[in-house]
Amino acid sequence: MSATLSSVGAITLFVEDLERSKSFYQNVFGAPVIYEDDDAATFRFENTLINLLKAPAARDLIEPGAVAGPETGSRFQLTVWVDDTDAVCAELETRGVALLNGPMNREWGVRTASFTDPAGHIWEIAQALPQPEGS
Repeated sequence: MSATLSSVGAITLFVEDLERSKSFYQNVFGAPVIYEDDDAATFRFENTLINLLKAPAARDLIEPGAVAGPETGSRFQLTVWVDDTDAVCAELETRGVALLNGPMNREWGVRTASFTDPAGHIWEIAQALPQPEGS
């Protein structure tokens, strides 16, 4: 085992409708399914796995922790780095994805836009903006 905790290998997202979420990830991200069973579907995003897990199965995974429902609001967002936020937004629109916000320039030097998956998880696309000379 590594002595450091510096590499995220997988993120598990709890979902109510596995088939709807799986279809969304295939259509929007074009990510390949690398594992699937009755309760889960796992996708590869270069160096990170995104695992969609039905909420009832998640209860067993995290007990005694509680699985929050989608009505409780967002507690995190996932960010994907892109070369051109506006171009990706245009592509997302052709795939039927409605943006929550953006594209917009952020004061920390990034152009972002956000959208949700069917289970309410927020995804952000982000493009590093050129830094002014001398900064």
